[in-house]
Amino acid sequence: MAVTLYSSIATPHSKNTHHYFTRRTFLPDQQNSLWKIEAGFVRTFTYLENGTTVALGLWGPGDILGRALSKLEPYQMECLTKVEATIVPIEEWKNPTDTLLAHIQQAEELMVIRSYKKVDTMLIKLLAWLSKKFGSEVDKGRLIDMRLTHEDLAEMLGSTRVTITRILGQFEEEGLINRLSLHRIVLKEEDIWYYEI
Repeated sequence: MAVTLYSSIATPHSKNTHHYFTRRTFLPDQQNSLWKIEAGFVRTFTYLENGTTVALGLWGPGDILGRALSKLEPYQMECLTKVEATIVPIEEWKNPTDTLLAHIQQAEELMVIRSYKKVDTMLIKLLAWLSKKFGSEVDKGRLIDMRLTHEDLAEMLGSTRVTITRILGQFEEEGLINRLSLHRIVLKEEDIWYYEI
């Protein structure tokens, strides 16, 4: 199912070689190796027997990921943007404790976000988390430039695309966000304080 086209000429197992992937392709499983993201964003996910997608994490520059860090089957690593990554053989993996802690902490943060009862609260919490972890400061807030579609956001929260589209429209009307082209969002952090209650 997960077919990936390399745009680098190197063989998949060559160390320290940068591999380039296009948006919506998958990082291939590497036997006894992990991937280090150098540029771009990747989401990890699995899916249930009924086809429901379950988000496992979102990863960016400096993050290390791979099948060796999960017992789930299937385990997919999808590029949300163009991605540049290098292979890290397990025997050369430096700071495994830091990587494992980052995975545990992200799992906990996403678990808390998904524990809110109302989808609008989950969504504003997710946007705030994304802006802190991956966002960049711009004139009117923090830019989330990950090309997340409404479907991606819905899958992160266990909701539907229609619901997410409606709530994003509501957030825009309330002045909490600005939606830009290519699924980019500017979050106006000073205006979301009342969702913290």
